[in-house]
Amino acid sequence: MLSFEPYGNPTYFALLGVALLPLMIGLLYGKRSRLYETLISIFFLVLTFGGPKWTQGVALIIYILYEVALTWGYAVYRKHQNSGPIFYLMVILAIIPLTIVKVTPAVENGQASLIGFLGVSYLTFRAVQTMMETRDGTLKDYQVMTFLQFMLFFPTISSGPIDRYRRFEADYRSVPDREKYLGMIQKGIRYIFVGFLYKFILAYYFGTMLMPKLQVMAMHSRGGFLDLSWPVLGYMYAYSADLFFDFAGYSLFAVGTSYIMGIATPMNFNQPWRSPNIKDFWNRWHITLSFWFRDFIYMRLVFWFMKHKVFKKPTTTANVTYIINMLVMGFWHGVTWYYITYGLFHGCALVINDTWLRYKKKHRASVPHNGFTQVFAIFLTANMVCFSFLIFSGMLDKLWFH
Repeated sequence: MLSFEPYGNPTYFALLGVALLPLMIGLLYGKRSRLYETLISIFFLVLTFGGPKWTQGVALIIYILYEVALTWGYAVYRKHQNSGPIFYLMVILAIIPLTIVKVTPAVENGQASLIGFLGVSYLTFRAVQTMMETRDGTLKDYQVMTFLQFMLFFPTISSGPIDRYRRFEADYRSVPDREKYLGMIQKGIRYIFVGFLYKFILAYYFGTMLMPKLQVMAMHSRGGFLDLSWPVLGYMYAYSADLFFDFAGYSLFAVGTSYIMGIATPMNFNQPWRSPNIKDFWNRWHITLSFWFRDFIYMRLVFWFMKHKVFKKPTTTANVTYIINMLVMGFWHGVTWYYITYGLFHGCALVINDTWLRYKKKHRASVPHNGFTQVFAIFLTANMVCFSFLIFSGMLDKLWFH
């Protein structure tokens, strides 16, 4: 039985083109066949989770039934009552599978969890977000079939971008007019071709050709201060480039395919290497993830701390919440010291960044702001981010402990 990584080889794209053609013709004539969309979603899900990955497919089916039961049950309950403890219980139940998947390798010597599958994190974010918006009252009309389409939308199931239920539903229940859809096709095809450049040329060069050589050189150059060397510096930049081009390329494939299907999935990257500070970087890098953490962890923690008057100063509230928020993101990547340190690093960086911005605001006359300082800020931010990616890569773990 055929089995493919999403967007992993030419055959996958050939099948994708054939499958999308009838859908494109229908949308051009103002028709959206939800039955056909469901069938091609099932087809590509079987390609992704079938064959040798059948255990992941079984885990996916069980997981989806579990999350549908939770979200539907809570939506029914929320129409009549709004108990805080019940809401927290439902959210905890929703994230238990993801927690098991993330913790199992740490306690089982790297053994993956039996209930894990490609994309479990991103599906959990969608389910939890749906519950939270149901609790807030912004999502009033929960539909099981729409939720299933939202969760199992195949272009984005494995690694995002993380869409929002209401935004997806608005696109899914409508048909763009011909002029708008032609523009979506044009954008979608352009995104896919740029994705080819990013993922199959640039990411291949940095990740497959350059990084292994630099890693070998770095391991052979150990012995200096903290085992750091010029090859480690080279590895840091190569890994950062590979991480960006590989993930941005995948995201462009997902967004491009979504656009061709008439769904305007949000972009995940917006020129992050032009960021003059770390907060702006997180507004440009893995946007749907960082905004999810902002809206559903950071803002809710800030509100809770302020409501219960945990801290006297709003700045203290913000600073503590920055660190908690980014630590959670670090733990989400995996229960290892380098992922957790990565999260703590970015939490502290956001605290320092806010402190600096407040200082600049109070001392506008004495702090220069011109073209040079802007370029220097971009340079400093980019290098700080690359250093954090060196931590994230696990290379320091190999240098120091292996």
